[in-house]
Amino acid sequence: QLQASGGGLVRTGGSLRLSCAASGVIRIVSGMGWYRLAPGKQRELVATMSSGGNTIYADSVKGRFTLTRDNAKNTAYLQMNSLKPEDTATHYCNMYGATPYGTFDSFGQGTLVTVSS
Repeated sequence: QLQASGGGLVRTGGSLRLSCAASGVIRIVSGMGWYRLAPGKQRELVATMSSGGNTIYADSVKGRFTLTRDNAKNTAYLQMNSLKPEDTATHYCNMYGATPYGTFDSFGQGTLVTVSS
Protein backbone atom coordinates (compact mmCIF):
# COMPACT_ATOMS: atom_id res chain seq x y z
CA GLN A 1 0.00 0.00 0.00
CA LEU A 2 1.26 3.45 -0.94
CA GLN A 3 0.45 6.57 1.04
CA ALA A 4 1.07 9.89 -0.68
CA SER A 5 1.15 13.26 1.03
CA GLY A 6 2.46 16.78 0.68
CA GLY A 7 0.06 18.34 -1.79
CA GLY A 8 -1.56 21.67 -1.21
CA LEU A 9 -2.16 25.18 -2.46
CA VAL A 10 0.85 27.30 -3.37
CA ARG A 11 1.47 30.45 -5.34
CA THR A 12 3.35 30.60 -8.61
CA GLY A 13 7.05 30.24 -7.94
CA GLY A 14 6.52 28.38 -4.70
CA SER A 15 7.64 24.92 -3.68
CA LEU A 16 6.12 21.72 -2.40
CA ARG A 17 7.56 18.37 -1.43
CA LEU A 18 5.50 15.28 -2.09
CA SER A 19 6.14 12.05 -0.21
CA CYS A 20 5.08 8.52 -0.96
CA ALA A 21 5.62 5.79 1.59
CA ALA A 22 5.14 2.11 0.92
CA SER A 23 3.89 -0.07 3.73
CA GLY A 24 3.53 -3.79 4.14
CA VAL A 25 5.97 -6.62 3.77
CA ILE A 26 8.29 -5.50 1.01
CA ARG A 27 11.45 -7.24 -0.05
CA ILE A 28 12.61 -4.58 -2.45
CA VAL A 29 11.31 -1.49 -4.21
CA SER A 30 12.80 -1.64 -7.67
CA GLY A 31 11.50 1.49 -9.29
CA MET A 32 9.30 4.42 -8.45
CA GLY A 33 7.80 7.45 -10.02
CA TRP A 34 5.19 10.16 -10.07
CA TYR A 35 2.39 10.75 -12.54
CA ARG A 36 -0.16 13.53 -12.62
CA LEU A 37 -3.63 14.04 -13.96
CA ALA A 38 -5.05 17.47 -14.63
CA PRO A 39 -8.70 18.14 -15.53
CA GLY A 40 -9.28 17.71 -19.23
CA LYS A 41 -5.81 16.30 -19.85
CA GLN A 42 -4.28 12.88 -20.19
CA ARG A 43 -2.20 11.34 -17.44
CA GLU A 44 1.35 12.60 -17.64
CA LEU A 45 4.53 10.98 -16.45
CA VAL A 46 6.32 13.47 -14.21
CA ALA A 47 9.42 11.53 -13.18
CA THR A 48 10.59 7.97 -12.77
CA MET A 49 13.61 6.34 -11.17
CA SER A 50 14.77 2.85 -12.03
CA SER A 51 16.32 0.39 -9.62
CA GLY A 52 19.71 1.52 -10.86
CA GLY A 53 18.96 5.12 -10.02
CA ASN A 54 18.45 6.35 -13.56
CA THR A 55 15.93 9.16 -13.45
CA ILE A 56 13.78 10.48 -16.25
CA TYR A 57 11.83 13.72 -16.06
CA ALA A 58 9.11 15.13 -18.24
CA ASP A 59 10.40 18.05 -20.28
CA SER A 60 7.86 20.28 -18.56
CA VAL A 61 9.45 19.75 -15.14
CA LYS A 62 13.14 19.37 -15.94
CA GLY A 63 15.26 21.66 -13.82
CA ARG A 64 12.40 22.34 -11.41
CA PHE A 65 11.46 18.94 -9.95
CA THR A 66 13.73 16.41 -8.28
CA LEU A 67 12.85 12.79 -7.55
CA THR A 68 14.69 11.11 -4.71
CA ARG A 69 14.27 7.93 -2.71
CA ASP A 70 15.00 6.65 0.76
CA ASN A 71 15.46 2.91 0.39
CA ALA A 72 15.56 2.32 4.13
CA LYS A 73 12.10 3.85 4.48
CA ASN A 74 10.69 2.63 1.13
CA THR A 75 9.78 6.24 0.48
CA ALA A 76 9.88 8.40 -2.63
CA TYR A 77 10.02 12.16 -2.62
CA LEU A 78 9.25 14.70 -5.30
CA GLN A 79 10.67 18.14 -4.61
CA MET A 80 8.82 20.64 -6.74
CA ASN A 81 10.28 24.11 -7.11
CA SER A 82 9.34 27.11 -9.22
CA LEU A 83 5.81 25.83 -9.48
CA LYS A 84 3.60 27.07 -12.28
CA PRO A 85 -0.20 27.11 -12.67
CA GLU A 86 0.15 24.40 -15.31
CA ASP A 87 1.54 22.10 -12.61
CA THR A 88 -1.91 22.03 -11.03
CA ALA A 89 -2.98 18.39 -10.99
CA THR A 90 -3.56 15.38 -8.81
CA HIS A 91 -0.20 13.68 -8.42
CA TYR A 92 0.02 9.91 -8.06
CA CYS A 93 3.04 7.95 -6.92
CA ASN A 94 3.91 4.56 -8.31
CA MET A 95 6.24 1.88 -7.01
CA TYR A 96 7.05 -1.60 -8.23
CA GLY A 97 9.16 -4.30 -6.78
CA ALA A 98 8.90 -7.54 -4.89
CA THR A 99 7.47 -8.95 -1.70
CA PRO A 100 8.25 -12.36 -0.20
CA TYR A 101 5.15 -13.58 -2.04
CA GLY A 102 5.59 -12.09 -5.49
CA THR A 103 5.84 -8.81 -7.33
CA PHE A 104 3.86 -5.62 -6.89
CA ASP A 105 3.13 -2.55 -9.01
CA SER A 106 1.05 -0.08 -7.04
CA PHE A 107 -0.24 3.46 -7.20
CA GLY A 108 -0.95 5.75 -4.28
CA GLN A 109 -4.25 7.50 -3.72
CA GLY A 110 -3.20 10.82 -5.25
CA THR A 111 -2.40 14.15 -3.71
CA LEU A 112 -3.69 17.41 -5.15
CA VAL A 113 -1.30 20.20 -6.06
CA THR A 114 -2.87 23.56 -6.85
CA VAL A 115 -0.75 26.45 -8.05
CA SER A 116 -2.39 29.84 -8.09
CA SER A 117 -1.33 32.61 -10.45
